[in-house]
Amino acid sequence: MAANLVRYDVDDRGVASIVLNDPRSRNALSDGLLDELTSALERARDDAFVRVVVLTSADERVFSSGGNLKAFADESPVIEKYAGLDRFPRLYQLLGNLGKPSLCAANGDVLAGAFGLALACDLIVARAGVRFGCPEINVGVFPFMISALIYRSVPRAKANELMMTGELMTAEEALGLHIVNKVVPAAEFDAEVGRLADRVASRSPLLMRLGKQALNASRDLPLPDALNYLQGMLTLALTTEDIREGVAAFREKREPRWQGR
Repeated sequence: MAANLVRYDVDDRGVASIVLNDPRSRNALSDGLLDELTSALERARDDAFVRVVVLTSADERVFSSGGNLKAFADESPVIEKYAGLDRFPRLYQLLGNLGKPSLCAANGDVLAGAFGLALACDLIVARAGVRFGCPEINVGVFPFMISALIYRSVPRAKANELMMTGELMTAEEALGLHIVNKVVPAAEFDAEVGRLADRVASRSPLLMRLGKQALNASRDLPLPDALNYLQGMLTLALTTEDIREGVAAFREKREPRWQGR
């Protein structure tokens, strides 16, 4: 995997850090960056040692400016544009099917397609002062692709306001709407991201994978179908050694030793 647009690193805790690293374009989601990001996420997915993925930016002002506007307006054939846009749904679905938790560490403004990227993650920690939104309408584009993610995460009235006016919301507003999990002062941001990543990484990776699978599969099902599916998943979970270990550790007042089976 090329290493110039996305950096990838795994520490001894099993935390995979994926860093958007194209400050010249404000981390615009070009085909190249999206391809590298997809490769990095697939690498984390396939590495049994990785327990949680943290997605962040090397640019502390802008997490990502979103889609590459130059590509939107170029003269490429329509069929090529359609095929190229497939990178976005594949990436968003990959995050849902990652099998391990994903944490968006929003250390800069999260705009346009990157807003969808953040919403596709399981957790979002925002640095105080950053902004979220989809300003595409300001330049004659509509946030078509990410509207599906916005409508699943943002209250309808606010979702319409964001998409139709192009106005941005602060991290604090996003917290009030339960779009982000935490807003943290800049001086404490890295430590808080590390603390949350450590906490998630300390949980059973097997049960986390089963839980992620269950959430992703049942989220949009009718209630009876969702409950039927979840009953089966809980039954499967009850056959694992990790559930027995978790209960034993709780009773014995010790840290669990996850077996992964």
